[in-house]
Amino acid sequence: MKRFLPFLIIGCVFVLAVGVGWLRYLSKSSASVRTVSTSVAAATSSSKPGATPPHTGGREDAPVTLEEFGDYQCPPCARMAPIIKQMEKIYGDRLRFVFRQFPLAAHPRAADAARAAEAAGLQNHFWEMHDLLYDNQWIWSRVPDARIFFAERAESLGLDVERFKHDMDGDPVKNRLNADRDRATSLGSDRTPVVFVNMRRVTESSLNETGLRAAIDAALKEKSK
Repeated sequence: MKRFLPFLIIGCVFVLAVGVGWLRYLSKSSASVRTVSTSVAAATSSSKPGATPPHTGGREDAPVTLEEFGDYQCPPCARMAPIIKQMEKIYGDRLRFVFRQFPLAAHPRAADAARAAEAAGLQNHFWEMHDLLYDNQWIWSRVPDARIFFAERAESLGLDVERFKHDMDGDPVKNRLNADRDRATSLGSDRTPVVFVNMRRVTESSLNETGLRAAIDAALKEKSK
């Protein structure tokens, strides 16, 4: 027995060392996970709130929120509009859609179009003007004076046209556009369309029906865990 005692002691020391090393590894791994989680939370909390209240479609308590930053003079945004409508039909109460204004300087009439949508919103017709702008993008982006077109569309919606014209240049509309721009910038948006699904940015190559469905399905699966 005495002959094997040194080997027994060495074995016990080895097992103890491995155990301590494993515990240290688990501790570091746990700390790493906490650091990553905190970092993600901090990035989310640092984002600006955007215009309040936002323009939304769907239930406020839907498990998935799709947030788009769009520009009415942006052709890819116009192509995205019917795809998002299709998503709303497919997912129903499970999907909430939020639209944010992000007119780009590269599109000279985009800011006026955003103002037109917001001015219509002050008379409770945002979504009607939103749809008209995308559906007729190829027209108003080419006419000599887009504001005349916007006023005509406002009249067709039964809006108070004089109030509409005044509101387009008023502070409430200006403030909403600035707030949405601040939010877009805080989230790293630099182009349009930019889409987030439950605060996760959808890659540009996935901005199609297949890609959006995959992103929404993944968010729903995550919510169900």
